[in-house]
Amino acid sequence: MIFKFGGQLQPVEIEEWEAERSPAVFVTDARHAEETLARAGIIYENEIRLEKIGFCKIENQQECVAGTLCIPKLLDVLNSRYRMFFFVNRYHIVIVDDEDFSLRLIRRIQRKRMHQGETKEQFLYNFIAEFMSRDQEMLVAYERRLLRMEEDVTQEHTETFQHRLMPIRRELLNLRSYYDEMMDLTKELEENENGFFLKKHLKYFGTLSDRADRLMSRTVHLLEYAQQVKEAYQAQIDARQNSNMQFLTVLSTIFFPLTLITGWFGMNFRDMPGLDNGYPAVMALSVIVILICIYIFKKKKII
Repeated sequence: MIFKFGGQLQPVEIEEWEAERSPAVFVTDARHAEETLARAGIIYENEIRLEKIGFCKIENQQECVAGTLCIPKLLDVLNSRYRMFFFVNRYHIVIVDDEDFSLRLIRRIQRKRMHQGETKEQFLYNFIAEFMSRDQEMLVAYERRLLRMEEDVTQEHTETFQHRLMPIRRELLNLRSYYDEMMDLTKELEENENGFFLKKHLKYFGTLSDRADRLMSRTVHLLEYAQQVKEAYQAQIDARQNSNMQFLTVLSTIFFPLTLITGWFGMNFRDMPGLDNGYPAVMALSVIVILICIYIFKKKKII
């Protein structure tokens, strides 16, 4: 599919475009990528395999700027990605995408923006800004989840804490890497090494770089917050274990002298004092020992 530059992005037929030879955005799939690149006058020597894309990056070549996008899907950040190539030369942009994700983005741009693509720079700005537009809401959702988990920790509802926290941390780490890649990509576009972009329009890429920087900073903040929540959970677990150990220590301290007494008087030597009628005295001594231990623990505020 071909979209012509000039304010509003409107799809045109190949014959109409070839008759005018005006600047345009080509959207195609991997099967027709070579044909479309040739029509746009772009030479790309490497193989175009979308499944091999693993990063967002820019490669400056003599004839074009070649880039790859590997965008996490909001509903499955860890496992699913939108993968696409994009190529830019002095006149045209070619997007290679097998999932129609780029077409959905362009339709959203058509619905939402008045200035959709008067120049290559503005189109790229709108395109990249559109697939990053919901990321702030996603990060807010992560923050709310962490807030709820922190409240659960304070209320000692920690049964599934580790099971809930670990996926959040892995997803945030994944997003941090993604935003770092987007910062590098937009800075590469802003540097305009091949001179394909007008200098007065490079501000668009600077804006995108700032947005990626803010999103990464927010993600780093959430990772730190997740670590604080984990430490609060660990402190809660440690406090509970200390309480259990303290209880066991009190029991051991009370029963140790009782064990000594019963062991001493349980030897049943023939000449032992109180062998015949010493049971009440042993009971009284045991009660006195227990009361003394409780008094000491109360005084030291152990119990």
